Amino acid sequence: MDVLPVVWFFAIAVLWIGFLALDGFDLGVGMHMLFSTRSERERRTMLNTIGPVWDGNEVWLITAGAGTFAAFPLWYASLFSTLYVPLTITLVALIARAVSIEFRGKVHSDRWAGFFTWTLGIGSLVVAFCVGAMLGVTSTGLPIDANGDRVGGPFVWLTWPAIIGGLAVVCFALLHGATFLALKTEGAIRERAGRFAARWGLALILPAAVWAVWVQLEHGGTALSWSLVAVAVVAAVLGAVAAGRRRDGWAFAGYAAFLVAGAGAVFAGMFPDVLPSTISAAFDLDVWNASSSAYTLRIMTIAACIGLPLVIAYQAWSYWIFRQRLTPGMIPDAHMVLPAVLRAR
Repeated sequence: MDVLPVVWFFAIAVLWIGFLALDGFDLGVGMHMLFSTRSERERRTMLNTIGPVWDGNEVWLITAGAGTFAAFPLWYASLFSTLYVPLTITLVALIARAVSIEFRGKVHSDRWAGFFTWTLGIGSLVVAFCVGAMLGVTSTGLPIDANGDRVGGPFVWLTWPAIIGGLAVVCFALLHGATFLALKTEGAIRERAGRFAARWGLALILPAAVWAVWVQLEHGGTALSWSLVAVAVVAAVLGAVAAGRRRDGWAFAGYAAFLVAGAGAVFAGMFPDVLPSTISAAFDLDVWNASSSAYTLRIMTIAACIGLPLVIAYQAWSYWIFRQRLTPGMIPDAHMVLPAVLRAR
């Protein structure tokens, strides 16, 4: 048995988990800007908590897609063609979200800032739901035939597993964003975020728990996958206790560990399949029949061993540099910068 396809399956799983864990709180903060603020200064404070890191966190999503393309081209082809509609919606939402973050402060206008607050919040919600929906149906199965082609209309992917997966990521992002805001801010924002996490934490992780258990029952979970489910349960309880005691760092770590263990259980539970077929098990794509050549995987492994530690080190350094808490008092008043020719007059 060739081990490299197995290695790359779990490498791609790590990339997806990294995206959900890191960009998850970015998406959550974007959604919280719609309803958890009392003033424009507070919204700007919330935005500044993710300002230095949000674009780096999205790299995990890009790398997960690129890694799938290179390591498992048949998985990539079947997945991206079958899920063309939600992928397109996700791309539009990602663009709207990025533009909102970059453009929101370019004009000193309440209407301008309000518009981009809504596009940021809605864009974050749509990205979270669509990514969760796509991962949900990927882990439980899509109607693909012997050629890996979709059978059915463009919305055949919109099933109960897709809805549960979408809700799982949206709800977890809201919780993850709240624990991140409680960890990264002081004052009223921290208090509201802490209360939100303490009050709604266990309810918000329920869809993710259902998704993880569904995958185990669907695929006949292994000892490893069920063990990860158990770890996720323990981590969720620890996160809930810490949130109730307002231990912000431990609450963030506990719920992040829940995400890592729960998503790990999903990928471990579906292994060795990468894309099950709901039409016939004979059409399933697995780590061996969907993978690239051994030579390609060897080259990819060498490149990853060189590049990945550098990326992780740089991102860890960025988080360390911007580790301090923020308060609204640190945010200057909004102002308009006039061109030099007008200032001279």
